[in-house]
Amino acid sequence: MQDSPRRDTRIALDLALTVRHDGRGGVVDDLADVAGLGAWVRAHPDTVPDAERFAADAPALAAVREVRSAARALFARAVRPGEPSPADAARLLPVPEALRCLNTAAARTPIVPVLDWPDADADADADAPVVRARPAAGARPDLAAALAQAVIGFLTGPDRQRLRACHAPRCVRYFLKEHPRQEWCRPSCGNRARVARHHERQKRTA
Repeated sequence: MQDSPRRDTRIALDLALTVRHDGRGGVVDDLADVAGLGAWVRAHPDTVPDAERFAADAPALAAVREVRSAARALFARAVRPGEPSPADAARLLPVPEALRCLNTAAARTPIVPVLDWPDADADADADAPVVRARPAAGARPDLAAALAQAVIGFLTGPDRQRLRACHAPRCVRYFLKEHPRQEWCRPSCGNRARVARHHERQKRTA
């Protein structure tokens, strides 16, 4: 399950990015149907827990979509005072509802701390006990619960401070800011934004 804050970050962002621009002015939902959920899980074996054993169905799809809605609403809160992603800015869940949804989903699979203490005679730093979060004994895997727990881990971890929404033309992505001057999620978005600004200045001076 979630072995590190970095993994929580990857899962949380990957879930949010299932809402994306279609390249033509619209928005695509990768989780629009059961087949889409199955395809997304198979495409993320390194970030989605128990991906190889997952079988998509309508209840799982509904549960995951609820977690995603809650996550995106809380991402919008996290980027304040910046603007949220334009993909769903007009229809975000209220924050209290998003919190209830996320906490309810996360509670469906109880998590317990498991102590591990590797034997590393040659490396004193590596010979330290570590704790990892694991499902309680007998708990059935629940994708929505695992995703909700990852979103909670991300929102309470250090990477939340770097979360931004990209507002380049034709982009609706959330991303992590890697350096102080970064405004866009990718260089291509920066190029489009600069071209748009140039055209806007030309129109004002024409």
